[in-house]
Amino acid sequence: MKTKSLLLSSTAVLLILTMILSACGPTPTAAPATTAPKATEAAKATEAAKATEAAKATEAPKATEAAKATEAAKATEAVTATVVVTATQAPPAPTLSSGLGSDQQPILMTFVPSGDTQQIMTGGDAIAKMIKNITGLAIKVNVGTDFAAVREAMGTGKAHIAWLNTFNYVVAHEKYGVDVGLVVVRYGSTTYTGEIIVKADSGIKTLADLKGKSMCWVDPNSTSGYIIPRIMLKANGIDPDKDFSKTVESGSHNNVVTAVYKGDCAAGAVYSDARDAMLKDLPDLKEKVVVLATTTEIPNDNVAFAKDFPADLRAKVTDALLQIANTDAGKDALKTALDIAGLEKTDDSFYDAFRADLSKAGMKIDELVK
Repeated sequence: MKTKSLLLSSTAVLLILTMILSACGPTPTAAPATTAPKATEAAKATEAAKATEAAKATEAPKATEAAKATEAAKATEAVTATVVVTATQAPPAPTLSSGLGSDQQPILMTFVPSGDTQQIMTGGDAIAKMIKNITGLAIKVNVGTDFAAVREAMGTGKAHIAWLNTFNYVVAHEKYGVDVGLVVVRYGSTTYTGEIIVKADSGIKTLADLKGKSMCWVDPNSTSGYIIPRIMLKANGIDPDKDFSKTVESGSHNNVVTAVYKGDCAAGAVYSDARDAMLKDLPDLKEKVVVLATTTEIPNDNVAFAKDFPADLRAKVTDALLQIANTDAGKDALKTALDIAGLEKTDDSFYDAFRADLSKAGMKIDELVK
């Protein structure tokens, strides 16, 4: 009986303990405890994603900045490389601007004022337009105020191409390195003569008769209108500085012819035959004004180029002028400008005989350019 009682007591104790433990332990619906960790993990995942995007956003600008920095570095290296190459190269020879011949920077072409200025401009402008039609090069034309002004313009950058008379050319070549490209042709020749003209009824029959009379010159830099006739007069015993009653520098061949025709001067020095250019306005000119004396042969005037004129442009202009001289329109323009019949290629040696003549007359080119 005691044993049964103990068993029952033990059983009761176990039952009570079980009930106590059940009352104190977790309830079966402890879902929140399980859900809470999941919510935390989701939050962490969201924050991780945001952090990743933020990192990418931060890295993207950095990558862009890095690319820019790389490009800048490359650009800097390129500039540095260019500078280094330039520094190691020899400096280029002085040349005119590469834009020369454009409408913004036309080639400057000038003429000596040997005839009527407006007529020279008309012919010159026509020639310039033809050159542009052939080469695309823009040309601006002007006529010098006097012969020396044209020469000096070639040496000071105020002219690139000049239609120079013979004396001015040899001085410009010596002083500024101006170089001939073409010689003009008149009456089928590349040489010409100067002449002294007088009024037909003046009573002057020989050079000796000029003593005590008035004399018209073209310009001190005119070959046939001053330099060579004076050499001829000295060779015939006449001092051109002392033996005339009056001397006048008329400025052009046309002006000299007009002065003699009107009787303003007893005699005048011009190229042969300057009267032809004025027959239209003065049809009786050759009857009233006659040739008294003719000089020795003189090389014709020319088309000359400034020392630093680009060789490629010179070739284009030279070829274009030769083409122009073989067209009817070109021939008209050349005749209008300077009574030119044609053009031929030549070089500086063509004027050596003329230099020798000046030397024989006691005129030294190297002294004239000082």
